[in-house]
Amino acid sequence: MSELLAANRRGIVAMSLGMVSFVANDAIIKQVSASLPSGQLIFIRGLFAIALLLALCSWMGLWRSPGGGLRALGQRSVLLRATLDALATIAYLTSLFHLPLGNATAINMATPLVISLMAVLSLGERVGAARWAALAAGFAGVLLVVQPRSEGFNAYAWLCLGGTLLHAARDLVTRRIASSTPSLLITLSTALAVSLLAALISLAQGWVAVSAAQLAWLALASVFLSTGYYLLIVAMRAGEVSVIAPFRYVGLLFALLLGWLIWAELPNALAWLGIALLVGAGLYVLHEQRGR
Repeated sequence: MSELLAANRRGIVAMSLGMVSFVANDAIIKQVSASLPSGQLIFIRGLFAIALLLALCSWMGLWRSPGGGLRALGQRSVLLRATLDALATIAYLTSLFHLPLGNATAINMATPLVISLMAVLSLGERVGAARWAALAAGFAGVLLVVQPRSEGFNAYAWLCLGGTLLHAARDLVTRRIASSTPSLLITLSTALAVSLLAALISLAQGWVAVSAAQLAWLALASVFLSTGYYLLIVAMRAGEVSVIAPFRYVGLLFALLLGWLIWAELPNALAWLGIALLVGAGLYVLHEQRGR
């Protein structure tokens, strides 16, 4: 029991710090996107992240470890996770450039609800009316944040929701990766996949000159990104998911704070209601899963 408690504590700390790292990365990327094409900036950030991760892998001797080396990167589950994460990242960041930081993060916070729904549909798990009601309330919250309407329709909110579905699939695949595979190598596989996809997009968009200040910001973003990737993998592989996953919402609070401080962005009344429904439904579903 003490080992499980310790694993849960590690997972909680990793999830909380990982979400803060992701939001810090998002804020920097959103700021830089005003002057650089999306494909180019994601690719440059990816190069910095890959260089950092390669150095860390070499320093830790992961290329020679039993579960490491190129064989680890070639595992089917690792490749599938990297592909899902690359598609999710491009979808989410593209939407982030056109949405308030808090709103985009709130939509992405529906991931625990999507994971629960996927488990019900794919595993045939039997659930009661209370959980179905919670899932319905959570997805109603997503719609309140997206706020679909004929006038001023924002397709980027729906793109962000698509990224959320891909993030949920990624997290489910993470649980299937062998425990002997180093988390840092899984992180590297994701960075490689994201950078490759961004490179293809940048070829279509074209490139512009990059200043030293922009490079510095993207290098800092890569540090936050790599840290977030690593901590999220650690969190998803440690302890009980139902205990650890609620701390994903730490990122939402941080995103709302940064959005207000940097861009004076605040959700409207409907979006606040949607955020409350999302968080409440997510916490209930996770609590109910733990009870079961």
